[in-house]
Amino acid sequence: MRKQKSAAKSALMIMSILLCFLLIVLLVCYLVTASYYAEHFFPGTVLNGVSVDKMTVEEAEDKVAQEVADYIFSIETRDGDKYQIIGPDIDYTYVPGTEIHDLLEEQDEYKWISGRKGKKELDLEVSAAYNVQKLDKMVAQLPCFQEDYINEPKDAYLRETDSGYELVKAEQGNQIRLEDVRKLARDAVDMGEEKLVLTDDVYEEPKVKSNDKKLKKALKNINSYLHTTIKYDVGENGEVLDSTRIKDWITIGADYSVILDESKVVGYVQYLASKYNTYGDVRVFKTSLGDKVKIGGGDYGWVIDKEKEKNQLLTEIRSGKTIKREPIFNQTAEVKSETYDIGNTYVEIDYTNQHMYFYEKGKLKLETDVVTGNVNRNNGSPDGVYKIVYKERDATLVGENYASDVKYFMVFAYNVGFHDASWRNEFGEEIYKASGSHGCINMPEDKAEKLFQILPTGTPVIAYYREPVELTAENAKISNAYSYVNKEEEQ
Repeated sequence: MRKQKSAAKSALMIMSILLCFLLIVLLVCYLVTASYYAEHFFPGTVLNGVSVDKMTVEEAEDKVAQEVADYIFSIETRDGDKYQIIGPDIDYTYVPGTEIHDLLEEQDEYKWISGRKGKKELDLEVSAAYNVQKLDKMVAQLPCFQEDYINEPKDAYLRETDSGYELVKAEQGNQIRLEDVRKLARDAVDMGEEKLVLTDDVYEEPKVKSNDKKLKKALKNINSYLHTTIKYDVGENGEVLDSTRIKDWITIGADYSVILDESKVVGYVQYLASKYNTYGDVRVFKTSLGDKVKIGGGDYGWVIDKEKEKNQLLTEIRSGKTIKREPIFNQTAEVKSETYDIGNTYVEIDYTNQHMYFYEKGKLKLETDVVTGNVNRNNGSPDGVYKIVYKERDATLVGENYASDVKYFMVFAYNVGFHDASWRNEFGEEIYKASGSHGCINMPEDKAEKLFQILPTGTPVIAYYREPVELTAENAKISNAYSYVNKEEEQ
């Protein structure tokens, strides 16, 4: 019994000794391993993507240095073009410091049991050196900076077309500012970054973009001008002013102001006046005897008020509207025609045959022999196309050496008109050559009375000689007589 107890006690002691030994061994192993990880990184440790599993500081530095030596820096344009600059081309090298040592110092070697498990990514501030001049040179040699690659940006602008103007959009191009990229590249390489994506900030931009407010406003103004159509009720066929002509009057200033060339508007008004003014024009007139005579001069006919018409046009062109109207006239005629504007209501005076006619709407209402101005005494009646200016009852006609009372006076030229002549008993034939008037048209009283009653103010008066005459009197000059001759100018 005692032997058994002694044996059991001995066995227990042995077990205790073995257990203590085992614990000592384990402790020694734990401390030895901890000592190992005091100088080595835990398994699964990664520094900036570089595995330093179980490496010492020196080994980790060698590994990082190798990775740094393989450094590749890429630049990507906004068009997706990618370029690479490798480390050796810029002398990119690792500069050892205390960073790796400090990271290992931060590692708790006594936690090596849990530290052996999993992946541990640590941020390492890598110090590297490179040749700035070589980096700048490599950037400048990239294809995106070569002349055959560069497309300069193009400004938006307004382009004239067959129908007007259109907005041509700006083009961005791909011109990159070299110095801006060099600076960004230096900053990126300094930070150890491997990629630089270029943004709009480093690209040259159009100075005038498609959404430029001034450009859009200019286009709006131009389109407003070009939408203007003015349909003139003038002449036999009318006249239309629209964009086909207006577009040539528009100029665009450097600041995109839209300028309507007033001189061209003036030119157009002059064109209207030249085409449709009939004042003083030579007309072919069919006489009551059936033949035709050419007669010009006088003050009858269409006359456009050029100043008022210009101002009206400038206002209307800016309105962008379709407008139907007559030109602004300061004098009108009976018929809208640029060739024959007299109509079929008029007075005809045949000076050669000393006879006058009055037609109303093509029907002869009155005719009579007359006595007109004495050509031989420089008092020839003015020829031309005129109109009845006014009518007056019981007038006294006063000249240099005469004063005559008349009952009916109908003026058509400067102080020259139809009137009764109570002092005459005969009219017609060639009385005017020897005993003609001072220029007025003498009529029998009854004929003058009737004419006064039926003749409206404004009625055209066509007065003509069938033979050449020279009129030199002041009234012929002032009334723009067709046969007026300035003797002073001839001398």
